[in-house]
This record gives sequence, structure tokens and C-alpha cells, in this order.
Amino acid sequence: MTIQLKIVTRENWEEAIKLEVDKEQLHFVPSVAVSIAKVYIKPDGENVEYIPFAIYDDQTMVGFIMHAFEEHTTNSYWINGFLIDKRFQGQGYGKLAFAEMIKWITNKFQQCNEIRLTVHKDNKLAMNLYKQSEFNPTGNYFGEEEVWYYIVKR
Repeated sequence: MTIQLKIVTRENWEEAIKLEVDKEQLHFVPSVAVSIAKVYIKPDGENVEYIPFAIYDDQTMVGFIMHAFEEHTTNSYWINGFLIDKRFQGQGYGKLAFAEMIKWITNKFQQCNEIRLTVHKDNKLAMNLYKQSEFNPTGNYFGEEEVWYYIVKR
């Protein structure tokens, strides 16, 4: 397995928006199309930048993950829209892709000392992955999603 994060571009966006999760997971994560729309709509304000990534195993697109950030901060670095396509779930892609995203953020932004994400209160599989990756719940919620954080070790 060779996991790579590649920015979603005009060359791969159509493939990316076809990625899907199982029916039971639909309320846990936005569609890829909604995540990509955030890049242009900027629902979190003008200072937030978004970078959408397709997750590849060699040449096969297996998932999607997005990074949102405010560059001149130390703790406004977010992972969101993370999903592995239903055809590839349960094969270890989620854990590897999540670790790759953390590595990408910490390498790109030396000032980052905390990474955050939100997780739906019923998404126990995701919570397990995040705990294994040393994320912890803050106790704060956005609707039905709890904010979790990871302290960057340098």
C-alpha cells in the first residue's frame, strides 16, 4: 500500500465527487462535492483557506480529506471532510491516510502546534481512529459534532 495525498484539481475532481460512504455513514461526513464547494464559498470566513486532497493508493483514488487553516495562527489547523470510499473501507486506508495528513500539515506549517477536527457523536469508528492517533475530545460541540485536538510533537 502506497498512500499519497494529491490536491483535487480539474484533472481529478470528477472522480473525487463519485467517492461514497455507506448509507449508515451519510450523516457523519459531507459529500466530497460539498467539501470542494467550501474552497470557494469560504463558509468559515475569508481568512480560512481550504485544501482538498484525494487519497490515492498508487494510482487508485480511495478517499478524500480536506485541510482548512488560518495560516498565521498556531492552533487553527483543521482536518475535515475525511472519508474512505465504501469499496475500500476496512483495509487500513483510513489510518494510513489520516497519519499522512497529520504529517503533511506539520511539515508544511512549522508554526502549527495543534490540529483540530470535529467528529459526529455517533461515529464510534472515527473516534477510535482519532484516539489511536492521539487526538482527544475538547468537550466543545458544533451541533452534533465534538471538537477534538492533537498536540503537535516536534
